[in-house]
Parts: sequence; C-alpha cells; structure tokens
Amino acid sequence: MLSTTAGKSATLSDTQQVTRQTSSLLGRKIWLPKLLYDAVPYLYLASGFMAFFATLYISAWFWVLPHYLLFSVACMHLGVLVYRRRHRRTDLDA
Repeated sequence: MLSTTAGKSATLSDTQQVTRQTSSLLGRKIWLPKLLYDAVPYLYLASGFMAFFATLYISAWFWVLPHYLLFSVACMHLGVLVYRRRHRRTDLDA
C-alpha cells in the first residue's frame, strides 16, 4: 500500500482566515508624506504639552486628572524618543 504525506490540503477555519488577514494588515508598512513624517515627534510633544496644560484648568480632583497627566507624560516621552532615534549619529567622530 502506497501513501503520500501530501494528501489533501487542509482548509483553514474561519477564525484562522481572519487571523491571517488581520496579521497581514498589521504587518504592512505605512507610507507617510515627508512633511508628516518629519512632524510626528513635534505632534507628540505638542499633544503632550497641551494635555499637561489642560490639567491646570480641571477644577476638581476626579478620575480625569491622572489620565491627563499620564497621557501627557507618555506623549512627551514618545516624542523625545522618536526624535532621538531619527537624529541618532551614526559616526562617533563627527
């Protein structure tokens, strides 16, 4: 009796097909215009500072204030991180 390991091709279930389509969508590279690409760190910094200064106008201590502060610190940190990675010096001599 002769048999092959190839056999019939297995069909993917519905959830496996959705997972495959989603992972390919998330893994794609996104093209941004140069002006927008260069402005991303500054947009992060601006939104962080605006969120921080918005906390000055919150009149009462309730659940929004810590979220505003956390968001502002995260945006400022992300803006500095993106800026430093893009302007990293490749040579140590210069």
